[in-house]
Amino acid sequence: MSYTRLLYHIVFRPRNSVPAISTEHEEKLYRYIWGFIKNKGGVLYRIGGMPDHIHLLVQLPPTQSLSGFVHDLKLGTHKFMREHTEEFPRFESWGKSYCALTCSESAKDIVTDYIKNQKTHHRKTSFRDELMALLCENGIDVEMKYFLQE
Repeated sequence: MSYTRLLYHIVFRPRNSVPAISTEHEEKLYRYIWGFIKNKGGVLYRIGGMPDHIHLLVQLPPTQSLSGFVHDLKLGTHKFMREHTEEFPRFESWGKSYCALTCSESAKDIVTDYIKNQKTHHRKTSFRDELMALLCENGIDVEMKYFLQE
């Protein structure tokens, strides 16, 4: 028997950070994502974001690779948003990159609150600054010539 608890804080954005996720329709997209995660055998603890990016706190099963999950999630949500162009008229595609950070059980509530308070957080902080801080806090070296480039 294997014992795993694979928690990830995942952040991704529309290509070129286009504000394509309207506040009035974000819940529709978030419900789709919740169903997608459930169908993959995962657990969604929190979802939130802004018109130009999404944060997830998700538990993935050990049979699901992180890169495969994000790839499939982007494909599925791309199709969903293109089928709902009235709600997401500015959406064209997702950016190529994403951020995925492991999360310990002891930090789960902190990350959950962080995601929950995105709208308040971004009154003071840009997405660019937020992502840079997350990467640096987690010991990820950032090559500036590739940062937020498509």
